[in-house]
Amino acid sequence: MAEATLRPPEGPAGPDALDKLSLWDRTPDPTAPLTDRQMDSVLELKAAAEDLPVPAELPIEDLCSLTSLSLPIAQTSVVPESVEDILLKGFTSLEMGEERIETAQQFFSWFAKLQAQMDQDEETKYRQMRDYLSGFQEQCDAILNDVNSALRHLESLQKQYLFVSNKTGALHEACEQLLKEQSELVDLAENIQQKLSYFNELETINTPNFKDYPVYLLKFKQCLSKALHLIKTFTVNTLQNLTNQLLKRDPSSVPNADNAFTLFYVKFRASAPKVRTLIEQIEQRSEKIPEYQQLLSDIHQCYLDQRELLLGPSIACTVTELTSQNNRDHCALIRSGCAFMVRVCQDEHQLYNEFFTKPTSKLDELLEKLCVSLYDVFRPLIIHVIHLETLSELCGILKNEVLEDHVQNNAEQLGAFAAGVKQMLEDVQERLVYRTHIYIQTDIVGYKPAPGDLAYPDKLVMMEQIAQSLKDEQKRVPSDPLFSDVRLEETESNKLTKPGSAESLSPRPQTTVSPADLHGMWYPTVRRTLVCLSKLYRCIDRAVFQGLSQEALSACIQSLLGASESISKNKTQIDGQLFLIKHLLILREQIAPFHTEFTIKEISLDLKKTRDAAFKILNPMTVPRFFRLNSNNALIEFLLEGTPQIREHYLDSKKDVDHHLKLACEQFIQQQTRQFAEPLQGFMAKVSALKTMASQGGPKYTLSQQPWAQPAKVSDLVASVYKTIKAKLPLTLRSMSLYLSNKDTEFILFKPVRNNIQQVFQKFHALLKEEFSPEDVQIIACPSVEQLNLLLSVSK
Repeated sequence: MAEATLRPPEGPAGPDALDKLSLWDRTPDPTAPLTDRQMDSVLELKAAAEDLPVPAELPIEDLCSLTSLSLPIAQTSVVPESVEDILLKGFTSLEMGEERIETAQQFFSWFAKLQAQMDQDEETKYRQMRDYLSGFQEQCDAILNDVNSALRHLESLQKQYLFVSNKTGALHEACEQLLKEQSELVDLAENIQQKLSYFNELETINTPNFKDYPVYLLKFKQCLSKALHLIKTFTVNTLQNLTNQLLKRDPSSVPNADNAFTLFYVKFRASAPKVRTLIEQIEQRSEKIPEYQQLLSDIHQCYLDQRELLLGPSIACTVTELTSQNNRDHCALIRSGCAFMVRVCQDEHQLYNEFFTKPTSKLDELLEKLCVSLYDVFRPLIIHVIHLETLSELCGILKNEVLEDHVQNNAEQLGAFAAGVKQMLEDVQERLVYRTHIYIQTDIVGYKPAPGDLAYPDKLVMMEQIAQSLKDEQKRVPSDPLFSDVRLEETESNKLTKPGSAESLSPRPQTTVSPADLHGMWYPTVRRTLVCLSKLYRCIDRAVFQGLSQEALSACIQSLLGASESISKNKTQIDGQLFLIKHLLILREQIAPFHTEFTIKEISLDLKKTRDAAFKILNPMTVPRFFRLNSNNALIEFLLEGTPQIREHYLDSKKDVDHHLKLACEQFIQQQTRQFAEPLQGFMAKVSALKTMASQGGPKYTLSQQPWAQPAKVSDLVASVYKTIKAKLPLTLRSMSLYLSNKDTEFILFKPVRNNIQQVFQKFHALLKEEFSPEDVQIIACPSVEQLNLLLSVSK
């Protein structure tokens, strides 16, 4: 009874009961508090129970399963020594150790733990069996899946087998039918061959030596005429019926080009085998017998007439539709139109080869006639195009994309198309040359510069300031993507030609770009000339290009000369000279990569001798000589001496550019030399004149005693020259750097100026040493050569 009372509740309610029991004797706030009297009773029961001995009648086996509290039991004589050992071993096996159970909660916890361990030990063999059976179940499921997959594959194989079996049966039946037809055709061919054997003997017996030759020859001609008429009738009817069938169709049933291709080509190709065999026989005999040649020509004509009747309206309609779709885009129109005609020509040749084995020139005539529809639409558009860019692009399309890429790769099939394209190309080139002449006259020769075009050097200074501000901004904000890619560099339009000319004045080692080098900063006529030449270079013939380039460059040079003169009047002379030098350098550099000669030959008629002879014969003194019968006859002299002469002379645009560039550089050098050393040159000119007068018997002189050559005045003169050099040289170098922006070019251009100034001072030093005393030379205080070189030094 006590054992039943102490057993903890089983099942899910066990832990809840233990938790509730632990709350009964909770120290702070017990759930079932005891009164003082109840507490005294419990203490008395506890004290009485401590000394109770173990009942003697309790079996030893039950001692091991005692579930009472582990209370200290005094050793008495009733419990033998071995029983205690057994109890100790029992509790040791329960892993109690030194643990003591003093409360009901501790006992319930220990008992729940012990019961869980016992349940686990009892369930181990069942879990193992469950895992073992689960493994078998998984294997069975896997085998079942494999079986189902195999059944599906077998079902698919069965369907495929049935499909192949049906196909094989149908193929077998078709083969049997073909074999049957083959046997019938073989029999028919043998019958025909037997009857044709008589005709094959024609060549051996066709000789007038036989008695009845004329009669049989006449009958043969009749039979041959009848047979050829039947062949012609059959072939012509077949072709005409195909055309009529296609023409009778509802036009609305042909919604796009693919359906039209199906109608116009597939139908003919399907019917080609019907007449190809007959045509082959005709072609084989056409070279020997004139009747067959005439028949073949008639069939060709009929075939081509039917194709023209069928394709003519369709091509015209398609070209009209392309024109309406690309009304404003001439390049797209010519691309789409040429692509369409290329496909038509190729398809027609392929279809022709389905019917015939020998070529004919009539096919190309037909295709040329069909291509005329595209030319007729394209030519009116060409004569109204005024933009050089559009015309040059059209030339490039026709010359490069069409003729070189398409026609050259398939010249046999596209020969007729090439003729039409070449005609269109010639029209475009003619229009391009005409518009170029007008462009040169209106936009280059007749160009009126705006104030901004001549705003030099202001616009260069402004662009340089903008570039410098951008560089400063980059330095301040190096990681900002808004400014990291901002550079003053050439645009794509500036790269009209590849640089790399070997001129002495314009080497280009620098990677930085001057504002004057920017394409947008070029003088408009220079930019227009180079753009015009770049568009003409690959579009027209070499001879025509040379003539146009000569005209354009000559006009450009004249416009630069006029602009340079205007800048010199509005600003300074050095600005005008450097403007001219810079743009001539640009012209020279940009035309160098054109692999052509800028030379043209002009032929003129020299009438100078004719004029002189005419004046001579009109002289009254020569009238008596008109009728002399010797070599002194005036008329004979006029005919011999007054013959006009034909003179040839060559114009070279590159040499013209070089000539004006050289002339501009020489003028710049002379002007700068005069600016820096003109007073000294004037002084030495006076001294030279004085020496000349003295050498020619004039009065002797002492230079230092001349009023204008006194040492003090000469000293002032030298000081003013030195001051001028010191003040104006930086401005000159600054202007050269602003316009040229190339250290090598600046050094080459300034070197003659520096040499001239040095020579002037060297001559002046020699003059001072010759004409003045050492004291006067010290008074004059002319700068030494080293001082002058230091002042004139320019870092390269």
